[in-house]
Amino acid sequence: MIPGVAAVREALAGRAHRPAAPGQGDRFAAVAAILREGAAGAEVLLIRRASHPRDPWSGQMAFPGGRHDPTDPDLVATAMRETAEEVGLALDREGTLVGRLDDLPAVARGRRAGLVIAPFVFQLAGPEPPELRPAPGEVAEVLWAPLGPLLRGERDATYPYEHEGRHIPLPAYDVDGRIVWGLTHRMLSALFEILDGRARDGY
Repeated sequence: MIPGVAAVREALAGRAHRPAAPGQGDRFAAVAAILREGAAGAEVLLIRRASHPRDPWSGQMAFPGGRHDPTDPDLVATAMRETAEEVGLALDREGTLVGRLDDLPAVARGRRAGLVIAPFVFQLAGPEPPELRPAPGEVAEVLWAPLGPLLRGERDATYPYEHEGRHIPLPAYDVDGRIVWGLTHRMLSALFEILDGRARDGY
């Protein structure tokens, strides 16, 4: 299966997301899974977070996004604001919201981080992707990853996670030598489960 952006859009159309049950004191964050049509089907934008000793997700591959600010009218606005700040992409002009994936409780260093992540899926509006401007000190790298090889299992990998003296091989994707694991892997896997379901139903 080589999914195009239209296939993703139709798979998500009308789908209600499953909200997470927030714990006491949990805050919310939002991320944007941004799709464009590539030479071999849909591609998704990934960033590599800059390295910061206080950031529990320092240096990881991720979607643009961040914590909800009280000035944001809703979580979609959070995802759009953070995307503009991190990669210079104005989704209100250059993208279209096509769906929302299920909320995820954030886990960092083996424990719940007091944060619930709301993942939104956007499609770029124009045929040519706008120039991306990674924010210095926040984003070390940006790249477009084709969904087809990830969906077909051709980029499956493991991440050697160490927790309390134990070695735990976590499922991951290898995107041109960059290992996508943790929350971003879970969100991509959730998207692929939706696409797989559509394929099994004869999509």
